[in-house]
Amino acid sequence: MEEKVKDLWDPQTKLGRMVKEGKIKTMEEALRSGLVLREQEIVDLLLPNLEEEVINVNLVQRMTDSGRKVSFLVIAAVGNRDGFVGLGKAKTKETRLSIVKAIKDAKLNLIEVTRGCGSWECRCGAPHTFPYRVKGKSGSTEVTFKPAPWGVGLVVGKTVKPILELAGIKDVWTFTKGTTRTTVNYAQATFDALKKASQIRVSKGQEKVLGVKRALGE
Repeated sequence: MEEKVKDLWDPQTKLGRMVKEGKIKTMEEALRSGLVLREQEIVDLLLPNLEEEVINVNLVQRMTDSGRKVSFLVIAAVGNRDGFVGLGKAKTKETRLSIVKAIKDAKLNLIEVTRGCGSWECRCGAPHTFPYRVKGKSGSTEVTFKPAPWGVGLVVGKTVKPILELAGIKDVWTFTKGTTRTTVNYAQATFDALKKASQIRVSKGQEKVLGVKRALGE
């Protein structure tokens, strides 16, 4: 499958050419390069075990001078359940096309996820939860994730659960503010928290205590 993608693919970006030529061999290297992901084939080649999940399909209607216009807004997530996750959305007149475009958007928004064991009740050192408390926000929705001990599971809503599972998070406490019934904002607030978790830097000593594991090596 990987060879087929590589043979049929004619990369249009510098990052794409480097991947096809074998100069970049892992997703870690691709994200560390600082070059923007603009071709989903890069992700297909470097993370062939990536899983896809449709988070929500919403019918959107609006009135125009020519009549009622109907489209489908899709939120989708991708991830390898081990440190990489992406979230995307798309809106078209066809459900299937919206799903395809949302998955492509999710691949192009792929990020690394920092995991660890920041729960004082656990401290097992395994990367099963967040290393520290993190917050994410989108619109009026704010979500806070707090490290949970091993075995608690994902104490989250159904919108958030598949995103965290695809990221490789297995245990977490969740607190929310705002309107979580707005699926788009709830999902994007979750993704915002995941990005912020990876941006936080702590000392080497704290990393050891919290069992920090980054998808991208330091």
